[in-house]
Amino acid sequence: MILYGLPTCDSCRAALKAIRAAGREVAFRDIRAEPLSAEEWLALIAVFGDRLVNRASTTWRGLSEEARAGSAADLLMQYPALMKRPVIRDDGHFHLGWKSDVQDLVLK
Repeated sequence: MILYGLPTCDSCRAALKAIRAAGREVAFRDIRAEPLSAEEWLALIAVFGDRLVNRASTTWRGLSEEARAGSAADLLMQYPALMKRPVIRDDGHFHLGWKSDVQDLVLK
């Protein structure tokens, strides 16, 4: 299992803690320190579409209207903190966020 996110993200920290407490092994990938390739971004966008872009974030609010008009792939490659977090890869399946539905699937 791999959790993609930021070490300062509360949702990512809560997910890591819960997954490890459930006895599951999880690797953490800091998307700033270890950026995703264009191919990795495109694979995530193929799964989640525009939902991958967190339009409620402070990063989003700081972007110009022109920048916001870019494609999800371009935005995420330029501003990885725009990614809705966490993204969890578990046995080839991807999960977005840390709501109860994702928790039920990942903590089994």
